[in-house]
Amino acid sequence: MGKVVSIVNQKGGVGKTTTSVNLSASLGVLEKKVLLIDADPQANSTSALGIDLDIKQEKKTIYEIIEHSIKIDEGIIKTDSPNLEIIPSSIDLVGAEIELVDQPKREKMLASQIELIKNNYDFIIIDCPPSLGLITLNCLCASDSVIIPIQCEYFALEGLGKLLHTIRKIQNLHNNNLEIEGLLLTMYDSRLRLSNNVIEEVNMHFEDIVFSTIIQRNVRLSEATGHGKSIIRYDANCRGAINYLNLAKEFIEKNELIPNERK
Repeated sequence: MGKVVSIVNQKGGVGKTTTSVNLSASLGVLEKKVLLIDADPQANSTSALGIDLDIKQEKKTIYEIIEHSIKIDEGIIKTDSPNLEIIPSSIDLVGAEIELVDQPKREKMLASQIELIKNNYDFIIIDCPPSLGLITLNCLCASDSVIIPIQCEYFALEGLGKLLHTIRKIQNLHNNNLEIEGLLLTMYDSRLRLSNNVIEEVNMHFEDIVFSTIIQRNVRLSEATGHGKSIIRYDANCRGAINYLNLAKEFIEKNELIPNERK
């Protein structure tokens, strides 16, 4: 059975979508079958992989899947990256926050759909919106674990305590199998003392759950997004591509140490 991992942080601009897209693409290159679910109304993961929804596809997004007007397999699109498929998002998803309020089991709408296709993939990666609303709650209730990107800049730890508290509440109330896969340090610049201070502080407080791989600041990562390509397809030899391949290898190695019955 595939493992479902949410990439989550209520702060914007921390590398959440960049990580969702490039970790997924890197896992695919390493011969893992991956589904990326874009659960952000901004649809940045969708555009970052060059997906341009046509008239036929535009009503087959994560919004329609969450509200159960289509089955999840109807929204899956193949990408140009090896072994990687995506469920796109659209601005319509903004409305789901309001529409879900009165629904029974509103927090499980996505989980019930993912269960239908979970066995078809090694990993399902969810790019969550930068908020702690009902869409993010749905993502976390559907997930086995979370990866939390943390920017190596000022205020990096601001809001992390609130996010961890929210995760603990979800573990207690909705999904007691949810685990923290790891904290991922992003946008690291070795020239800045501040970046090194953030790394020291994060490791001091959360050493057991911090990924060894650090994502360095790299302009090629931004360029790749603008060209609708993963960093692996845009420039496989750049620092950003190497970082995300190393993260994918660390992620796979960590999960291969988990007993089969928990996968």
